Amino acid sequence: MDTKDAPYTIVSRLPIYLRALTFMAQKGQEITSSQELGRKLGLSPAQIRKDLSHFGEFGKQGTGYEIEHLQQQLKRILNATGKWQMILIGAGDLGRAIVLHYGGFEERGFNIAAVFDRDPHKIGQKLGQFEILDSQLIPQYVRKTGIKIAIIAVPASEAHNVAENLIEAGVKAILNYAPITLSVPPEIQVQYMDPVIYLQRMTYYLGT
Repeated sequence: MDTKDAPYTIVSRLPIYLRALTFMAQKGQEITSSQELGRKLGLSPAQIRKDLSHFGEFGKQGTGYEIEHLQQQLKRILNATGKWQMILIGAGDLGRAIVLHYGGFEERGFNIAAVFDRDPHKIGQKLGQFEILDSQLIPQYVRKTGIKIAIIAVPASEAHNVAENLIEAGVKAILNYAPITLSVPPEIQVQYMDPVIYLQRMTYYLGT
């Protein structure tokens, strides 16, 4: 089965499974089951088994899943066995927080390779280990390095132009922190990090 044909809803749950397995492995656990994963993640065991079966057989009935093996298989499916280089556009407060205070990228195989901004007062300044580069250099940098992933951390008013420039340069995947929906070609992967959306999804259940 071509794993690229997997429904988006299934693919979106695989990193959650991988995170849970990683936590178990760090605690020294070697075996788990769909029942245990279901309890930890708030999903039914049947749903977990169905999701995993889309990509093959990873466990044995009555014995469960070998955590290390399932971890490696999920990383393979998600193309997360190596290191992915990324660029960050936007060196404002959010960009600074991502670079200086969020440590979750590198340990999961994602490295920020360069930081860009269009503000002449920021260009040439240091942000952590990075020298902030001029956003006009993005096309040249992307084509030279072959980087496929970018993080947008600019105001909503700038996000569309930034995305268009990234796509034209060859970027194929965008993690967008700007509070706006981007209009991109269907082959471009976009994920949104707008906390208000998630807050509104929760307040729906809170009533009045």
